[in-house]
Amino acid sequence: MLALRTVAARRVVSRVPVAARSYTIGRSEGSVAESRGFNKKEKAHEDQYVHKHEAEQIAKLRAQIESREAEVAKLKEEEAELKKNAAKKQ
Repeated sequence: MLALRTVAARRVVSRVPVAARSYTIGRSEGSVAESRGFNKKEKAHEDQYVHKHEAEQIAKLRAQIESREAEVAKLKEEEAELKKNAAKKQ
């Protein structure tokens, strides 16, 4: 009878609920950031931003080139006038 009581006591102890941490297998948390569609969309946005930024940089450079070309043309005109004036004085 003593043996039956110890077995019964063990069963009661084993039936006591114990908090257990359960881990999920697969993508449940942060699945949006890990999905392929999100990565493609994010890369597309980055590429679009880079393309826009490069286009702005090219536009600035073209404006600088135009202003420098205008400056060169003005200097060439001044040089031509100085040559004419120098030829008249001689």
